Amino acid sequence: MKISQEHGILIKNLYLLKQCGARRLLHELPDKGWKLESIDSLLKSICKTGTIIRQPRSGRPRSARSSDRRTLCSVKRTNQKGTDQLVRFRVKLPFSVHVYTR
Repeated sequence: MKISQEHGILIKNLYLLKQCGARRLLHELPDKGWKLESIDSLLKSICKTGTIIRQPRSGRPRSARSSDRRTLCSVKRTNQKGTDQLVRFRVKLPFSVHVYTR
């Protein structure tokens, strides 16, 4: 179960003021429905960073989110013999592109 922001503040205050561990928090507040692992990981992050707020860039990497931003581009290039050559390549764009045809 995900721990909300308000519950995270409560856990942080109980940990810092009363030195409550994860098991003691579960014993004192059984009606919250928390899991031992979720409280334990929250306490580890409080010890490491001093806050319950996630650090910037701590989520999934952007490259893992979607691969639909690749598009096929073509360029007309003239070679040394004077003939045109169509060169195609794939480009990964930082934004989505909508192509409208008439």
